[in-house]
Amino acid sequence: MGLVSWLIAIPFLTTLAILAVPAGRWRWIRWIAVTGCGIHLVLTVVVTWLFWQQASADVAAMKTALLTKLYLVEQVEWFRSLGIEYFVGIDGISMVMVILTSVIIFTGVLASWYVETRTKEFFVLLLTLVTGVFGVFVSFDLFLFFMFYELAVLPMYLLIGIWGTGPKEYSAMKLTLMLLFGSAFILVGFLALYHASGMHSFNLLKLAQANFSGEFQRWVFPMIFVGFGVLGALYPLHTWSPDGHSSAPTAVSMLHAGVLMKLGGYGALRIAVYLLPEGAKDWGLFFMALTTVNILYGSFGAIMQRDLKYFTAYSSVSHCGFVLFGVAALNLMALKGAVLQMFSHGIMTGLFFGLIGMVYGRTHTRNIDEMGGIARRMPWLAVMFYIAGLASLGLPGLSGFIAESHVFLGGFFGNSWTNITVMRVLTILATMSIVVTAVYVLRGLAKVFFGPIRNSHFEHLDDAKLPERISTGVLAVVLVVAGVAPWLLINMIEGALMPIFNRLNGSIAMTGF
Repeated sequence: MGLVSWLIAIPFLTTLAILAVPAGRWRWIRWIAVTGCGIHLVLTVVVTWLFWQQASADVAAMKTALLTKLYLVEQVEWFRSLGIEYFVGIDGISMVMVILTSVIIFTGVLASWYVETRTKEFFVLLLTLVTGVFGVFVSFDLFLFFMFYELAVLPMYLLIGIWGTGPKEYSAMKLTLMLLFGSAFILVGFLALYHASGMHSFNLLKLAQANFSGEFQRWVFPMIFVGFGVLGALYPLHTWSPDGHSSAPTAVSMLHAGVLMKLGGYGALRIAVYLLPEGAKDWGLFFMALTTVNILYGSFGAIMQRDLKYFTAYSSVSHCGFVLFGVAALNLMALKGAVLQMFSHGIMTGLFFGLIGMVYGRTHTRNIDEMGGIARRMPWLAVMFYIAGLASLGLPGLSGFIAESHVFLGGFFGNSWTNITVMRVLTILATMSIVVTAVYVLRGLAKVFFGPIRNSHFEHLDDAKLPERISTGVLAVVLVVAGVAPWLLINMIEGALMPIFNRLNGSIAMTGF
């Protein structure tokens, strides 16, 4: 078994190890979970290093490539008669997503260190979900991809329904039904690709060589894009997201917003745009308009919220809109921005939701109007909140600035097959959200952490404990590193994006963007 398969196997084996722990040994469960996730983080570093060494030699060749170049490939026939393979590998986009997921699950386990209600079942479901996420990011067979996709989505129902807060049953049911609705669209699209290709194969690289007619692409592209867009909170199919975020326990919120929602943007880019470039050209402007609504609606929705989790959830709807906006812009710079935003928002929102869970565990409230002055008692958590908030509003030096600037510049420069004036109008409208974001982030954090202490109970609050400091500190450092040295990510993803962009242009990529 190769290294890429171990990326999937380690969280699965950790799940089995937790299942073998005797009932009541919740300390063992915590240590097994954090050890497994720590080993996975080390393996991710090793795989990243090997990928970097191999991919750096192919940078020049990828500028004119039409097919994705994969590394550390493992390919085994599974069901030969149906054209189904166990086909996994790594390219720049999937490598960035694996890094994101590995960091989020490691910090999420630390943030859940004090979960004592049905601890065993909680970590089993959490790591099962993560197994599916890793499988999605390294799978290049559509059947395998869909199998892992469903494995990543379905545990959310139990994680929210059992360990959530507020109207958790309603939120869990709404989330599950909406995501299954999106999955139905994706499945129909995959089966259409399978039959229309004439190859009877689910192999992504083989399907990329098929000659799909323009008429076929015009109806299959929106089906697949919308299917993934549901998970990416595409307007108007986004309403499950704020409810799901607000009811989910801390680690689940971190994974939900930090990683699961990125499956939507990843699938739209990896499959819809890559396999159906003519369909992407026909529908790109329509989806740009919808994602502009996403961005503005999420921003104005956040400014009205008084619950910290709803506040961050609506912010996530807006920021995930940047991802789909960049994908729909179909411009190399915008596509870079979309991938960078997936990573940046994943780390930032993981930090946000982790911090909200820590504050709620101490104050027993998420109502912004009931808080105030708690920075005096919790300086570490206050500083971490401000780092996440400043990344959210796009402060230079943090990852959000690099990601959003790529998205907006790409949208403004446009492409050769879409009305440039309309694209620029939509981009300017979307850019206005930065001002709104600055207002709600700075105002919200000031109300929570500064001013007089409104509740005498808050005089006795404790600051973050060691596992919480490690969790939040790691995420904050990643935000800074990605903002100060963005070339680490850009160099990784550029070679993987060139085949997608080249297919949009027919052959050789245009210079400039």
